Amino acid sequence: MIELSLAELREVAGFAVACAEPTLAIFERDCPDDPRARAALDEARGFAAGGDRTKALRVTALAAHRAARTAQELGRPAAADAARAAGHAAAAAYLHPLAKATQVWHILGSAAHAARAAELDAGDDRAAGTACLERATGLASPVVVSVLTRYPNAPTGGGRPAQLLRQLDAALRVAGGC
Repeated sequence: MIELSLAELREVAGFAVACAEPTLAIFERDCPDDPRARAALDEARGFAAGGDRTKALRVTALAAHRAARTAQELGRPAAADAARAAGHAAAAAYLHPLAKATQVWHILGSAAHAARAAELDAGDDRAAGTACLERATGLASPVVVSVLTRYPNAPTGGGRPAQLLRQLDAALRVAGGC
């Protein structure tokens, strides 16, 4: 089991919100009548600021992921990844104290999907994703890096968001001296 304090969970959630927020504009531009991504970020922001870890975080995280599926079905892949980023931000509050690589998604999933949303919005330009990951690296506080380094390296497999996740994971571990 990994030791995690409520203050650390709040810090991770705040980081996830900061990573996802810039891509909310993509989602709202492409899906203007869908409030689910914003609701997830609002709940995560409230938790990070000291609010309770409530069922609303789980509900809005799942709803944001459903919004991502809807956006994908409508042929709006950048919006889909932006909604996934919001969903991961709300889910960050529920990082589990299990030493499993999959838990890295709770810490960095928001940043990885935000980077993919930026790439897709820029015509699949990898430089846009790299810029997002560099921004995320700068946003990661020593607390976020400390939490991350208690977990195994990001899992293998997956598509482009998973590649971005591993890239950010490696960068933060190097930055943190691990």
